[in-house]
Amino acid sequence: MSIFDIAGVNPTLVSRLMVELDDVSTIFDRQLASDFPPVNTLSVHVGRYRGKMLRPTLVLLSGMAVDESVVDSSHYHRTIGAVTEMIHMATLVHDDVLDESSVRRGGATVNALHGNEMAVMLGDYLISNAFHLCSTIGDPNLNLRLGEITNTLCEGEIVQLHNRENVDLDEDMYLTIVTNKTASLIGGCCELGARLAGADLKIQKALHEYGINLGVAFQITDDLLDLTADQQELGKTVGRDLDMGKLTLPLIRALRDGDDQRQIAALVRDRCHAQLQERLQDDGWFESARETAMDRVASARRWIGDLPDNAATTMLHLLADAVVQRRF
Repeated sequence: MSIFDIAGVNPTLVSRLMVELDDVSTIFDRQLASDFPPVNTLSVHVGRYRGKMLRPTLVLLSGMAVDESVVDSSHYHRTIGAVTEMIHMATLVHDDVLDESSVRRGGATVNALHGNEMAVMLGDYLISNAFHLCSTIGDPNLNLRLGEITNTLCEGEIVQLHNRENVDLDEDMYLTIVTNKTASLIGGCCELGARLAGADLKIQKALHEYGINLGVAFQITDDLLDLTADQQELGKTVGRDLDMGKLTLPLIRALRDGDDQRQIAALVRDRCHAQLQERLQDDGWFESARETAMDRVASARRWIGDLPDNAATTMLHLLADAVVQRRF
């Protein structure tokens, strides 16, 4: 399923976005091009990781929501779209190393094909190129903001790694982790899209908070899919959170409030996927997590309630609703 398959999306806007995203992909590929064939081989491979292109889409949509015409004349939105996608790709490449994943977007991961050392260096190459590309705009404040966001993202990943195997992880810390490691970049995409369109600080803040809440809902849903989805359907390795000792929201709540917390802890320790899935489903913890994701979506939509009434704003609302219904 594509984000452009969402029911109710304006077809004219979809056509326009697809043209813009083609330009983002061109900028992305041109930036990564190297004189060395081994580098190009890896860059072409990671280009296949581009799927939904959610982050550049949010940069573009946020700009359009502020000013419907601005993106047509603004190369900056496309450039920042490519920058944010590079940062995101770097996190995926590094995540696959950390999680020992072998499948991404239905194909082999970089680490599975070329080893961890090559994957780590490719992730570094993506980050380096992202900030080099951002510098071509000539606005140091954009680099500073993206640097701050990237620092926050890395902090979230480090704290998550520190809490592997921690059956006492509480919900507040889980939400801090997902806010930092996932939602911070999504919120930044919305904020920067608005900033580049000339929005005032109030609108930038509103779109940033929309993105933060959207990102938290997205990550909760992603964590649920890791526990419940089929690998072929999802297109990436599933069950890795449990295998790597990462507790997600349904497990945290079951361990805190479940009827048999010791048994749940034992199932986590022994990596009993099928039994855990059955228990979490029967005891309502999957549904509990989905309700929290839906609450975050409602909050996201409230933050953009005062934006201009146009096709881009409508799509931002529809996109928020689709996050908790996705199977991609």
